[in-house]
Amino acid sequence: MSKQLIHTKVEPPTIRRSRRGLRGQKPPLKIKEIWAIRIRLQLEERIRDLAMFNLAIDSKLRACDLTALKVDDVAMSGRVRSRAIVIQKKTGRPVQFEITEQTRDTVARWIHAAGLRHGGFLFPSRICAGRPIRTRHYARLVSRWISSLGLDPARYGTHSLRRTKPTLIYRRTGNLRAVQLLLGTATYCPRTTGRSTHHLSISSSLRRDRRRQAPAQARRHRVCCRAPT
Repeated sequence: MSKQLIHTKVEPPTIRRSRRGLRGQKPPLKIKEIWAIRIRLQLEERIRDLAMFNLAIDSKLRACDLTALKVDDVAMSGRVRSRAIVIQKKTGRPVQFEITEQTRDTVARWIHAAGLRHGGFLFPSRICAGRPIRTRHYARLVSRWISSLGLDPARYGTHSLRRTKPTLIYRRTGNLRAVQLLLGTATYCPRTTGRSTHHLSISSSLRRDRRRQAPAQARRHRVCCRAPT
């Protein structure tokens, strides 16, 4: 009786497959993908989705915190604030974020178009009065935005929007402490770079690129700071 070899496909540990699709670390969006989604939402005149998308990128909040935002959290006296502070549900810690001018304009348009009032939710549910939209609804919206670009929605999720801005900042500065403050995470490991970057959801490929750039930057710094002879 001949032996038969059964070949099985082994997936990376960071990506696991479930009934709903892929689980694990979700990749952040690229700049061109961010603008592509914005332009599509603008052309379709979906003011609520555009305000939600822009605010998700700027705030870097988890889905449970983003959907629970109230009008008073981002607006005061009819004007959208340039900065806001929110208490996170998961950690109980306050996190401050900046609201860019483009996001302020879209949020102000949404508040005016929906007739939102003081004390109400920023993204109220259309089914249950007095409640915000559910996180599942928000996840479906994110999948719809991703699918409109021709990307696989199973590889992306709500955490992709949360990771987008910190990843861009880390790529430019390489400052993990700044990323930790932006995300409002509770732990920080300054001496164990691998652990801290994993906790902050920084991809391994991006960490390798930063390590390769560090010696070159150090050499340029030594040359610039060298005393003249």
